[in-house]
Amino acid sequence: MESKKSSFIGLVPFIIFILVYLGSGIYFQAQGVEMAFYQLPAPVAIFVGIIFAFLLFKGSITHKFDSFLKGCGEENIIIMCIIYLLAGAFASVSKSMGGVDATVNFGLTYIPTQFISAGVFVIAAFIATATGTSVGAIVALGPIAIGLAEKSGIAMPIVLAALMGGAMFGDNLSVISDTTIAATRTQGVEMRDKFRVNLTLALPAAIITIILLLIFGRPEVVPAAQEYSYSIIKVLPYILVLGLSLVGINVFVVLTLGILVSGVIGFAYGEFTLLKYAQGIYSGFTGMTEIFLLSLLTGGLAVMVREAGGIDWLIEKIQKFITGKKSAILGVGLLVGFIDMAVANNTVAIIISGPIAKKISNNYKIDPRKTATALDVFSCIAQGAIPYGAQMLILLGFTQGAVSFLDVFPLLWYQGLLLILSILSFFIPFADYYINKHPWDWSKEELDLD
Repeated sequence: MESKKSSFIGLVPFIIFILVYLGSGIYFQAQGVEMAFYQLPAPVAIFVGIIFAFLLFKGSITHKFDSFLKGCGEENIIIMCIIYLLAGAFASVSKSMGGVDATVNFGLTYIPTQFISAGVFVIAAFIATATGTSVGAIVALGPIAIGLAEKSGIAMPIVLAALMGGAMFGDNLSVISDTTIAATRTQGVEMRDKFRVNLTLALPAAIITIILLLIFGRPEVVPAAQEYSYSIIKVLPYILVLGLSLVGINVFVVLTLGILVSGVIGFAYGEFTLLKYAQGIYSGFTGMTEIFLLSLLTGGLAVMVREAGGIDWLIEKIQKFITGKKSAILGVGLLVGFIDMAVANNTVAIIISGPIAKKISNNYKIDPRKTATALDVFSCIAQGAIPYGAQMLILLGFTQGAVSFLDVFPLLWYQGLLLILSILSFFIPFADYYINKHPWDWSKEELDLD
């Protein structure tokens, strides 16, 4: 590709996208609209940025359109989009056959009621890891967690914070989460490798959080034990997908098997007919429409921005504050975290910052598995702590105004611990065991050491 001089103008379309997306959220928030930051679909906002790219950048319309299509058709973008579709289909079919309800009830059955706060964290973590969605875990568990808190006398904010922490733990680690898909594909790494690196940070933070919840989240009154009906068979598709992903089976094969196994279980239990099964798969596809379109359009805009010198300009500015590998990886984490605070969507933040992170990773020879982990971790930390994110809005909505964000924020121990451990790991490499044991093959990378 022809080398282009760095230019701030090249970055303007991305800035316009963020301003349109953020500005609409602020406007609707001021108008008192619920879920204000999710009223304007992200693909529409990125489309505005694309229009400005065509207006601002030099060259013929044909050349700019060719660059845009090159980005849309880039291999990693297409792979990412297909994975989104399959992940959506698996989540939809598994939920339709009763998998989410079975998983929730399974957890509530085997976690003693005196450990409610810690139990909520663990169940939320499992559901979010299995289903790949923090929002789904919060929606499934929210009403139950609130009911348990009311019966036991535990302070409602601590239970809500436990639910949020567990949900973000699972979202960050899940092999079918859109954040994991975006982080691994933009950095060119395998999901299982990113999972292993990520786990060395997330697991210690989770264990310390559970200990704190056991100490400070004990109920005043132990609620009477209840029987929750569940079928362990309906939990198996989630375990299958997680297990096969971690042993290195191709993600397309894993998700397709998950869809088929969920279908067989659904048929066996009479949960749906063949037609409803097909409709469930399609419903999963359409549920991923927004993130599918956003990834496709962002891929096209990213190539235009790169060729116009926008990414090089941003790299030059970031490099002024970077003195080596440690500050470089910290810069990647802070970049994606701040972008998430701006757009209130962790997947969008990763898609935007992914190409920049990849170039920084190459320039400073940072292991891409570590870069992918930093992208996912810092975006999830930010997403799980901002008051205008979908997760927090839904969570607090269940309380009908009884609990405010300021009540919950100081108790978000998991997010705080994960942030501290992540930053420490950049300077004290206590989480680099897997990376050191399996060094990255830099010969397959196109290094840009300018």
